[in-house]
Amino acid sequence: MKKRALITGGSGAIGAALVREFSSDYEVIFTYLNNKTTQIGATGVKLDITDREAVFKLINEYPHFDLLVNNAGISDIKLFTDITSADWNHMLAVNLTGAFNVTQAVLPAMISRKSGVIVNVSSIWGEVGASCEVHYSAAKAGLIGFSKALAKEVKPSGIRVHYIAPGAVESPMNSGFTEDELLAACPSGKVLMPKDVAKEIRLLVDKN
Repeated sequence: MKKRALITGGSGAIGAALVREFSSDYEVIFTYLNNKTTQIGATGVKLDITDREAVFKLINEYPHFDLLVNNAGISDIKLFTDITSADWNHMLAVNLTGAFNVTQAVLPAMISRKSGVIVNVSSIWGEVGASCEVHYSAAKAGLIGFSKALAKEVKPSGIRVHYIAPGAVESPMNSGFTEDELLAACPSGKVLMPKDVAKEIRLLVDKN
């Protein structure tokens, strides 16, 4: 029997790569909000992860998930003085509160079975900060703290929590940057492809 994985933001560049990476040996459910896609071997579900009631309704349709990848996210380039309270609240709602909602919905079944893996997709900007992306950097930094704290809390229950903070990834989200700007955000010295991120997450998931 295949294990079951939930991947949020599965229609984006990284999300689609994650679906392809795991669909060969997992039953993959992925969420999308605006961009409906069809992927072989996976089931797409339209979901606003900031809608807590909708999140719990979806999760209640499945007995359990063996893997959760909180990948859904948004970005926004704006001077700090131009960020509105609506901008700030929306950024945190999608990039941080959304992960909180989905994880709280999925986790009880993992705890009951004493098994499961959660991976949160943060960003290098969550570690070092980015000019003109204060709200994005803050949200991604929050996701890192979320991951570290939750990992300690659920380790006794046999559940692993990881995060990944990739540098610049070739995707529509980063299409507004020049190549030099993207390279400046890459510790490895090269712009990552979505499949590179997916494979790194796969290594974390398969780690004993």
